Amino acid sequence: MEEITTVGVIGAGTMGSGIAHVMARSGLNVVLCDVEQRFLERGLGQIRTNLGREAAKGKLNTAEIEPVLARIAATTDRAALAPVELVVEAAPERFDLKAEVFRALDALLPANAILATNTSSISITKLAAVTRRPASVIGMHFFNPVPVMALVEVVRGMATSDATFASVHALAVRLGKTPVEVNDAPGFVSNRVLMPLINEAAFAVMESVATAEAVDQVFKLGMAHPMGPLTLADFIGLDVCVDILRVLHEGFGDPKYRPCPLLVRMVDAGWLGRKSGRGFYRYEKG
Repeated sequence: MEEITTVGVIGAGTMGSGIAHVMARSGLNVVLCDVEQRFLERGLGQIRTNLGREAAKGKLNTAEIEPVLARIAATTDRAALAPVELVVEAAPERFDLKAEVFRALDALLPANAILATNTSSISITKLAAVTRRPASVIGMHFFNPVPVMALVEVVRGMATSDATFASVHALAVRLGKTPVEVNDAPGFVSNRVLMPLINEAAFAVMESVATAEAVDQVFKLGMAHPMGPLTLADFIGLDVCVDILRVLHEGFGDPKYRPCPLLVRMVDAGWLGRKSGRGFYRYEKG
């Protein structure tokens, strides 16, 4: 396949806007699509802010900010995605929602277009099966914050072709990322290992083994983690953590992945972490 020049991104939230940012910064034309104009405006505003931060740190020439933004076409109309060569879906972590997006894209995009998903836990094989092009479906799991984090898990479904993998691997390198090949399994590598750590840390708090602060200190000072697991959980979003744990629990059928009841209660209370102003810690909003 020839070098990819035009890409689509579905979802203008934290991950989608970050993906659009790095794509446009790397010279690609980007069609950024979401269901409401306000989501697009918020996403574009975040991209502009982050480009400004990069310029302030000397990582980007200030004169490049407007040309980067000009390469991003924001739209609520999925039909605008028709000419793209690859789409990265960054919708919320629910199979039914992602499957609907994939069915629509499969019908809309040319036969040689690649359908990628930024899912952090949902089966690539299962998503591919709702399309007529399973060989062209792949996982492209970026990490938050996307402009900063180097890793991309490139996840092969059972039917993913070598050509699809090669194209996405080359694209990740072009974006300045380090792609790591992973085979399809619930949670891949990152969340299969990380989420049980966060879950056990939550159980330790629930069972009064230690406070959240103490648990995080153990990992920062004893294991040289840059942040503790509960600080990280707040950063990821406790709702996202619970969703991923449920995918792991269902996918493996193993009770060790059962979400900690404390995490579930916090999500039910709307304590989602940084984005809501309260999780294991309190945060200033805005």
